[in-house]
Amino acid sequence: MTAARAYVPDRVETPRMPAAPAQPLPPRACDTHCHVFGPYDRFPLWHPSSYAAPDAPATRYLRMLDTLGAARGVLVQPAPYGTHPDALLDALAQGGDRLRGIAVADPSVSDAQLRALCDGGVRGLRFVEARDPAGNLFPGSVGFDQVAALAPRMKHHGLHAQLWAPCDTYLRHLPALAKLDLPLVIDHLGSLVPARGDQDPAFQLLRGLLADGRLWMKLTLCRVGSAPDYENARFLHDAFVAANPDQVLWGSDWPFVRMGESAPSADALVAVAQRWLGDDAMRRKVWVDNPARLYGFD
Repeated sequence: MTAARAYVPDRVETPRMPAAPAQPLPPRACDTHCHVFGPYDRFPLWHPSSYAAPDAPATRYLRMLDTLGAARGVLVQPAPYGTHPDALLDALAQGGDRLRGIAVADPSVSDAQLRALCDGGVRGLRFVEARDPAGNLFPGSVGFDQVAALAPRMKHHGLHAQLWAPCDTYLRHLPALAKLDLPLVIDHLGSLVPARGDQDPAFQLLRGLLADGRLWMKLTLCRVGSAPDYENARFLHDAFVAANPDQVLWGSDWPFVRMGESAPSADALVAVAQRWLGDDAMRRKVWVDNPARLYGFD
């Protein structure tokens, strides 16, 4: 296999920026799922990307949070950076205590490197089981089969595992992963397919593990529901909130890679969540209390 080499992308897209939400977020609200890319002269990519690289450096990301009214944020390292955390750590340093990070590492990572990630604000590692038609992991990803090898050291350092995969993949992997005594966070509403309804085995598995307190769920709508109102995914959102309101999180997914002109505005996603969560107590739980507990915000 050819070793990864850093490169500056030929084409860069400017991500959609939000307006201020009509109904403000609660104080200390957290957007738990965003990504930073660049500046590419300082932080080039390391792996081929299936999407146009966004012009989404830390400065633009922090402006996005400020406009949205989110006092806190969690950055997730995207696959084109592989296991190179420089862009992530630089953004975390710029944001100070308002930010936390999710990095990518494989079992070759040293304890010193894990300590450095934690010291820099990282609170979890991301594992991806999305594959191309040939069965290969997306370049730069670390698969679910690596979680068990890293789990003891992750527990020692207080790190959780963030998981992203097509929904049916969880049926094969989650029963074993849930036995590792490691906090698990599921991306993007489990990548469920709303048309399958509430009898979908993947939905039932995820809801059951969430209800048992064995995983956390990100209520990230934009890749599951249909814009602009996302009503076809509401039953998934509401079922997860009802199953365990103490272990659900909200994330926008800015800068909405792969979505192009169909990318939503983050303030529109906030408006949907404001309506669906229903009352201020639940909004505080999802936007403030739950992320503070998982990511260690003061």
